Amino acid sequence: MATIAKTIVATGASSGLGFELVKQLLTQTQPYKFILGARDVDTTQAAFDGLKYDGSKHSLTIFPLELSNLETVKTFSQQTLDKVGQDKIDYLLLNAAIAKNANEPGPHGSKWSESYIVNHLSQHYLIHLLREKLEASRSRIVVVSSGAIRGVEDTSLLENDVKGASKTERSVYSATKFIQLLGAHWWRRQLQGKCQVVAVSPGLIPGTGLSRTSAMPIPANLPDAKSIPEGAQSLFRAFTREDFPEDPDQIFLTSWGEWWPKDIFKLSLDKDLQNKWCPSKDVIEKEEGIIG
Repeated sequence: MATIAKTIVATGASSGLGFELVKQLLTQTQPYKFILGARDVDTTQAAFDGLKYDGSKHSLTIFPLELSNLETVKTFSQQTLDKVGQDKIDYLLLNAAIAKNANEPGPHGSKWSESYIVNHLSQHYLIHLLREKLEASRSRIVVVSSGAIRGVEDTSLLENDVKGASKTERSVYSATKFIQLLGAHWWRRQLQGKCQVVAVSPGLIPGTGLSRTSAMPIPANLPDAKSIPEGAQSLFRAFTREDFPEDPDQIFLTSWGEWWPKDIFKLSLDKDLQNKWCPSKDVIEKEEGIIG
């Protein structure tokens, strides 16, 4: 009897860790159906075609997705649902991120910085758009987080720091990844009993595209640095782990395979803060000018 293919919908899989994870999964005997969003579809398609994977076992579809433009997120969600049809979405991987300051105005007239929109708002919106299918599928949502969330010490500064043209000297990357973790907790509560939500850190990985817009690349000789294949394995553990802690708030899986104790990310457990940074689908569409 043939093994049933598992469907993975993913952002941030055109390069770096996301690409490496898909590459590794394409070598497995377990068949997969990949639906990926990418800014440059042709280049991404050519990169995956170059892997010479077994197309009789795995399928790979790439749709256009520019996360700084929420209109493309809406289109991507519609294309994804059409492609999935009556099948399930087994996994939703939210891996896309940029490390960019907030010196410039927000894209497409938004009041928010590009980093905030890419790292949190657009992918939060994507879950809203896929919610019904995710719930019906009992999907696992894997949110790629970062130890950088520990850089946030005063949550009252978040709103100023992630606005467009804020010109903050604090780390916009830390702020947006912290807000993303607030979102993971919020969705864990919203989808409790229907979907699993796991936040995972791949570790400190030099050589990815994350810092393409950053003036501070990660040095390759840091003692805690991991290779891109090692980082991809950290992400894959979030797909397969079943030993969830009894405390439902303990959702953060470290790059070394342990569940982080809550005291490390205690600031993100504030439910009022989670609610503040997790707007509804309608509010997002109204504030960002998305046509219904």
